[in-house]
Amino acid sequence: MPDQSFRTMLANLEQQGELIHFTKEVDPLVDMAAVEWKAFNELGQASLFTNIKGHEGWQACSQIVADRKKWAIGLNIEENVLLDQMAARIQTPIAAEMTDGAAPVKEVKKTGDEIDLYDFPTLMTSEKDGGRYFASGIAVIKDPDTGIRNLSVHRQMVTGKDKTGFIMIPRQARQIYDKYCARGEAMPVAMVYGTHPAIFFASSFTTTFGNDEFGLAGAILEEPVRLVKCESIDLEVPAEAEIVIEGEVLPDLLEPEGPYGEVTGTYAGGMDSEVFQVKAITQRKDPIFYALHCGFPVTDAQSTMGIGVEVATKHHLKDVEGGLDLMDVRAVTESGDMMLILKMRPRHPGQTKTALMAALSGPYLHPKLAIAVDEDIDASDLRQIAWSMTTRVHAERDVVMIPETRVFALDNISPTAPGMGSFARVGTKWMIDATIPAHLSDAERYNFEPAMPKSFNEVNLKDYLP
Repeated sequence: MPDQSFRTMLANLEQQGELIHFTKEVDPLVDMAAVEWKAFNELGQASLFTNIKGHEGWQACSQIVADRKKWAIGLNIEENVLLDQMAARIQTPIAAEMTDGAAPVKEVKKTGDEIDLYDFPTLMTSEKDGGRYFASGIAVIKDPDTGIRNLSVHRQMVTGKDKTGFIMIPRQARQIYDKYCARGEAMPVAMVYGTHPAIFFASSFTTTFGNDEFGLAGAILEEPVRLVKCESIDLEVPAEAEIVIEGEVLPDLLEPEGPYGEVTGTYAGGMDSEVFQVKAITQRKDPIFYALHCGFPVTDAQSTMGIGVEVATKHHLKDVEGGLDLMDVRAVTESGDMMLILKMRPRHPGQTKTALMAALSGPYLHPKLAIAVDEDIDASDLRQIAWSMTTRVHAERDVVMIPETRVFALDNISPTAPGMGSFARVGTKWMIDATIPAHLSDAERYNFEPAMPKSFNEVNLKDYLP
């Protein structure tokens, strides 16, 4: 039976030279976040820690999906067709199934006085965070009216042995929570930590309200997600997860939470948050904690949001003008996912700006800057993008600003709407056409071509190294 945990992925990352196995002691409250951030941003590697101060017997991993190559390894899809394959597969969801076999996530069960959230190697991630955080938790909840499951990722600041904060932006989970509050009831929630990247992707992907994201995960896996019943609440969770914390979000109760280094790379200030009260814990006997890093780029947080932006945007643009010659879409993780790159072959004058406008009004609010580049530019290379912006952009003609548009809630530089909170920010979106004008002749395009070394495309540097 195919594996639906993330353990095979970790082994594959290590085997392919994409993961460092750290055996020297690290402290999750002092230096663990710095080590795993530097491991990726300086070496391009994911991290696996097996010697964690104060947490004997635990392992923890981080930066496991921090770039597209790692996503491709985790999902077992070739990197060059990753976006197209994901977009195609999620069009046909595969419903989850209950499993009759032994569930690894049920190997250890804790209730009552056995519950202590400080047992987990949660991180003090960014320097000014308000406390230790679970950042990789997938919330499984059910609409009380329809019984349809919903998955979403939430940050949780540990505020006691058996409770955390539970931040909800005004989207699907908030709508469902409001239904429970209207009934005067707590909302049952199962928080899942450490599961197959297909499930993690589906939980962070923007889809239509009323869709069970386990179906999207099944589509990417090309088989049903195997589920098992919770111990203390009426919910189902992935049988091969590392940890499940069962509980409920209490109605009409707020407690202080934050600050927290968010996906933009800046801090979300302290605020009042709903409260998640723990009822039971189940886990593997040898759990691997997914210590997702969220904060200054580049981290798993930007990459996870970014891959969703890329898949959704590419699918969104497929019908613009009857179809574009679109080669790649990149959410620039270094920008906190607020910059988007379209690599395209414009066929007509003005077509690039049409594509850019469509990209900035796509399924996600995050991008506020969209840049189009030609097919000869690597959309993942900021050096080449900067070169295109200086050599192929006539700013008076090619830079367009669209003021008074709704922008991402965590875009701190953009003001909030009068009398409203941070979830109602109104700012300026802008777009840059960094493509060679489509109407130029081949002779005229010559002036804009990169001056590359002779035989550049034929030379493999490895053949010349000593």
